[in-house]
Amino acid sequence: MGGSKASAPIPVNGDKPSTPQGEGICLTRADRQLLERKLALHEDGKVVPVWMSDEVDGVDGDICLKDQGRWRRYAEHELYTLFHYKQHEPTDGRAERKWWADYYRLNQKFAEKILEIYKPGDVVWIHDYHLLLLPNLLRQRVPHIYIGFFLHIPFPSSEFMRCLSRRKEILVGVLGANMVGFQSYSYSRHFSSCCTRILGFESSSAGVDAYGAHVAVDVFPIGIDAAATEKTAFGDEVIRQKMTGIRELYAGKKIIVGRDRLDSVRGVAQKLMAFEMFLERYPEWRDKVVLIQVTSPTSIEEEKEDGENKMASKVSELVSRINGLYGSLSFWPVQHYPQYLSQDEYFALLRVADVGLITSVRDGMNTTSLEYVICQRDHHGPLILSEFSGTAGSLGHAIHINPWDLGGVADAIKEALTMSSDMRGLQHASLYEHVTKHTVQAWSAKYLHRLLTNLSSFDQSIATPALDKTALLAQYRKAKQRLFMFDYDGTLTPIVKDPSAAIPTDRVIRTLKTLASDPKNNVWIISGRDQNFLNQWMGDISELGLSAEHGSFIREPRSEEWENLTEKFDMSWQKDVMEIFQHYTERTQGSFIERKRIALTWHYRRADPEYGSFQARECQKHLENSVAKKWDIEVMTGKANLEVRPTFVNKGEIAKRLVEQYGREAGQPPEFVLCLGDDATDEDMFRSLGASNLPSNQVFPVTVGASSKMTLARWHLLEPRDVISTVGLLNGFADAGDLGAVAAVATAGEEAKL
Repeated sequence: MGGSKASAPIPVNGDKPSTPQGEGICLTRADRQLLERKLALHEDGKVVPVWMSDEVDGVDGDICLKDQGRWRRYAEHELYTLFHYKQHEPTDGRAERKWWADYYRLNQKFAEKILEIYKPGDVVWIHDYHLLLLPNLLRQRVPHIYIGFFLHIPFPSSEFMRCLSRRKEILVGVLGANMVGFQSYSYSRHFSSCCTRILGFESSSAGVDAYGAHVAVDVFPIGIDAAATEKTAFGDEVIRQKMTGIRELYAGKKIIVGRDRLDSVRGVAQKLMAFEMFLERYPEWRDKVVLIQVTSPTSIEEEKEDGENKMASKVSELVSRINGLYGSLSFWPVQHYPQYLSQDEYFALLRVADVGLITSVRDGMNTTSLEYVICQRDHHGPLILSEFSGTAGSLGHAIHINPWDLGGVADAIKEALTMSSDMRGLQHASLYEHVTKHTVQAWSAKYLHRLLTNLSSFDQSIATPALDKTALLAQYRKAKQRLFMFDYDGTLTPIVKDPSAAIPTDRVIRTLKTLASDPKNNVWIISGRDQNFLNQWMGDISELGLSAEHGSFIREPRSEEWENLTEKFDMSWQKDVMEIFQHYTERTQGSFIERKRIALTWHYRRADPEYGSFQARECQKHLENSVAKKWDIEVMTGKANLEVRPTFVNKGEIAKRLVEQYGREAGQPPEFVLCLGDDATDEDMFRSLGASNLPSNQVFPVTVGASSKMTLARWHLLEPRDVISTVGLLNGFADAGDLGAVAAVATAGEEAKL
């Protein structure tokens, strides 16, 4: 190893921070209350501790804090490693299940403590990978809480995220926030992509649409407290004395400085190998340059538990090899200090350096690079920065390197050492301006401003309100003739990758059968599905009316005969459309064609979401510029599908026909209409109802999905299970969440009798 503690160029404190050992620390209730009072008066603001213990011991409320590392184990063993693109060998999963239980409990404890002190209107800002479940835990308890989340480490691509067994729980946890922030654009893009590929949510560069809400996703490169750093680094005489000592020790030599934790992702080994290659390629620099590398022990649980300490051994071997090849009795080109540095020592090193060298192989944020820029205020030493560092995108005037390209790093070291004074000054001026302008204060202010802007800019005037179940139930009970029109996919059943797998549950069948058995009710399923599917799954409910292929075929209640409403239409267009669909099917893995009697549908639910959407747009343009100009047809976009059908075939025509068909007397409209659908084809029904002369208090057009989506419906429900719960309410089987509507209608009924 290059040097000992005694030979260090500056005094080094090698003591590690102490941690509770053995049985842990036991605290009485009085101890905790005393500490809580002191923390409440902290100079930086009120601090509220979260006591992580399994249970309260004794009647007096004593607790024992044992093995506090266990609460971080899942985060640091599973999440940290995978988020930095590392994978473990497969195990039986027993340890992981225990770690997961502790991780969930950690997040739960934080949620409980936050809700103890939370007041309506408060903003909760959650940080980093130890608390990924917390946003959703809070959202479940307080639906309208304002939550921001910021991840300080990288976020992996979907290919890596899919390897995590708890991937869905992690993503759903984060999506409880109103806004999610990342250090760089690539991390935000990976997060949005994971939400689409793993959870199936629609996403864009602006955010993710999940569970009826839009979760904003944005980029906020973090900064440091530049003014405080500069004041500390340049305002202490002790630092100047230490700088003088270092310069005297390495007089006539250029000093390259590296300071990293001894994690495998920090790239210390790559740095040493690149420095070795530099000395090999450029022999004229031997004995003229020294690399001072300081490595503090890792803070990651997994790497602490590595009994062989492989990383430390590898670094030690590299240092010994380089010093053996290029050193002498009087000088070692690598001075390695695996120690903690005091603040004075740290800033002295950064100020005296001629070159700063950071070679992290995966890094969310790197404050050393920012502090180096501040410390080089007068000296203007170049900064060599890994392109995999989270700060690389912000520090555009640093010398960017790929740490895996050892030759490239060696050349970058040569470039930095030989850079002209004018060029060093220009580069540093740009870096210094950025670091002093984009401080941690500016970062936090920008984040909170963006969060509040997103919250306030959500225009409630264009949001579709949740269905008023009180008004719905009241009108339902008053009406003598009622009409129900239900879409199928995405309304009665969730959207699935394989359309043939979207079969109705027993609860759906029972609910529809009960609804249709009331002689006042006229219940229709108006679907894009073909006759065979509807016959197979809904045909046994004789009281149901069925409409297949968006209104091309209808089957009246208590009938087994289907009526073809399009039999006189020329269907020759299907041949041309089939050729185009086949063209895109061959080029889009996972896509397939569904041939109905009237319509043709191209599905890409099983395809890659992004590529499938791209191909669908191309296919739509192809159809509209060719077949649609020759035939009276339209191209409809659905959920992960394109459908081509005659223009006169749509659900709106069926809705118009049914409104005219049902009433207390011939020619009279029904007194209650509930129409539910989830996609663009259902907008035809909403449009038709809007154009009718039905009293608005008797008509309930309801879209299924987010309140923020553009729709002609006047109300919304979030998902299919909410649809079934609402119908159950009308049937007289109210869920716990609907008891308020029942009580309100009952109270109104009693008052009407008085």
